[in-house]
Amino acid sequence: MVATLLFDERMANGLDGPDGRPSVRPNLGRISMRYIIAASLIALSTAAFGAPAKPSLTPAQRTATHDMFEHVINTPTVIGRHKVPEMAHYLADQFKAAGFPEVDIHVMTYHSESASTGADETAALIVRWRAAGTPKAKPIMLMGHMDVVEAKREDSTTDPFMMTERDGYYYGRGAIDMKDGIVGITQALINLKAAGFKPKRDIVVLFTGDEETNGIGAKKGASEWLDLLGHPEYGLNADGGGGGVNPDGSPAGFTMQSAEKTYAGYTLTVRNRGGHSSKPRKDNAIYDLMHALERLEAYQFKPQMGPTTRAYFQGREKQEKGPLGDAMRRWLANIDDREAADFIEASESEVGLTRTRCVPTRLFAGHADNALPQLATAMVNCRIFPGSDPNEIKAELERIVANPAVAVTRNDDQVASLSSPLRPDITGAYTKAVQTLHPGMPVFPEMSTGATDGRPFRVAGIPIYGTNGGWVVVPVDFRAHGKDERLPVESLYDNVVHWQMMLRDLAGK
Repeated sequence: MVATLLFDERMANGLDGPDGRPSVRPNLGRISMRYIIAASLIALSTAAFGAPAKPSLTPAQRTATHDMFEHVINTPTVIGRHKVPEMAHYLADQFKAAGFPEVDIHVMTYHSESASTGADETAALIVRWRAAGTPKAKPIMLMGHMDVVEAKREDSTTDPFMMTERDGYYYGRGAIDMKDGIVGITQALINLKAAGFKPKRDIVVLFTGDEETNGIGAKKGASEWLDLLGHPEYGLNADGGGGGVNPDGSPAGFTMQSAEKTYAGYTLTVRNRGGHSSKPRKDNAIYDLMHALERLEAYQFKPQMGPTTRAYFQGREKQEKGPLGDAMRRWLANIDDREAADFIEASESEVGLTRTRCVPTRLFAGHADNALPQLATAMVNCRIFPGSDPNEIKAELERIVANPAVAVTRNDDQVASLSSPLRPDITGAYTKAVQTLHPGMPVFPEMSTGATDGRPFRVAGIPIYGTNGGWVVVPVDFRAHGKDERLPVESLYDNVVHWQMMLRDLAGK
């Protein structure tokens, strides 16, 4: 059933691929579409697996998980605070204490620097659990990031860097973005090793230290650290996937992230000879820039649909019965029905899923109150549909602006990456784990509108899947990067069990 649905011939000619930054997240680590009701059922029904008792952690395992989570939440791994190496060494010590050989545990320190964040020393953690005997396949990589965004005490009701348990929740910065995933992977591996599990292929861990800022750790992982990682066949990213329940307890759905938009930045620049403000002319740098942005505001990029988004909307239209669902059904039936695609794109829940989107995020102009501006610039952030070249988007922006006085330049060297194929082994293992813990929960693929550390690996030809198992209440817990970030208490422990089940399936056969 999985293979039939995932590889439906109607998907075969689609596009799809990744990049960008937040992640459509309800995020369990970023607010992403992971948690909204949506999508195309890529999976097996609960009945296909029977109805076994819900697996759970032992009291000792719960205590160990709680203590690890508290320790990492209480470590303020914000760029500039120099605490990421401390967290990396702490986690390394947990692996060593669990019996993982020291020779296979590496804390990689490196500098992460950009014009916006400055320079900071950060760290990545690489751990390799070698197969028992001759490996049956290339390694599976488990991914996550240790860094978090800044948070101010006065902006929250609890100290963001002190884990607080209240009303059935764990509060703290990184609770869902994404220290729950770091702990889920780490504790799952420790529990599996203690239980005598013997993987039939290597399992490698890569926890980076600058995903929220510069992403250099992921770039190094996909290039100069590949030998340490064993050139993995694919990666499972805890900074993607996950799900939720509605406030009434009904299932909202779980998603598996298999594509990301490309994050790219552009600058619109207008230069002018300027002059005295008492002698205004028609050629004004600010007016030229304003008109260019008005054209961008009115412009709609061409709708696109790939395997992931087709599967998403095939599931979504089954849940949406009103005009939005009608538009989804029309677009699925006819990809050239632009009116239907535009209607979908206008929905707050679906925005960004039908095409490339570009929006101005910063403005600068002028040099004096009483002078005509000689320079006006706008920073434009684009989230580009997978498979589209950022250089082609630059050319399209130039056509949109349609004014030779407005120069369009690129701010980065991002390249387009393709989506990860919807593999039956991974979708099956993910769905089985989800539906064992949450019977009847719908599962579907997701294209993030933002970006994760998965992008450089997809560019390097290593498919990445967002497969975290944490859950939240939709939409009240969509708080990553915001006030009172929190995670349901039981979600933390469910996530450890989720990773244990997935790894037994994928690395134990």
